[in-house]
Amino acid sequence: MLSIVPMREEHIAAIAALERACFAHPWSEKSLREELENPQAVFRVAATSKNGVVGYAGMHVVLDECYMDNVAVRPDFRRQGAAKALVSALLGWARENGARFLTLEVRSGNGAAIALYRALGFEEVGRRPRFYTDPVEDALLMTCWLSPREGDFL
Repeated sequence: MLSIVPMREEHIAAIAALERACFAHPWSEKSLREELENPQAVFRVAATSKNGVVGYAGMHVVLDECYMDNVAVRPDFRRQGAAKALVSALLGWARENGARFLTLEVRSGNGAAIALYRALGFEEVGRRPRFYTDPVEDALLMTCWLSPREGDFL
């Protein structure tokens, strides 16, 4: 069974390995460890009792705005609900803590992630041309609005 828990020190080595497996420019163990002490960071880990850490996601909070940094799931656990559970946990935290929105960026070619984000209520709000390297690719900016925007009707 999959559990979603706050990131702790004992998760750092496995998350760093996951970063190296999933990203061209991974976060280091040192950088991940620093987030444990960062009051603006909210990181969650997906784990099973049998397999340990199978994924993680994190965001940073500035006042009532949330910005998701990374979502990573082990290749052998993809398409089994771990990413959905992780992003849903961050959205839940953001709602419970009065955030107005959660924004993220995603590679324009990552169709599976884009479909997941859309299913969770995110909409495309912009594009950063050639933002990513290894390979070069645009970034799509996506936002999930958690409270009415100024000018919206209730």
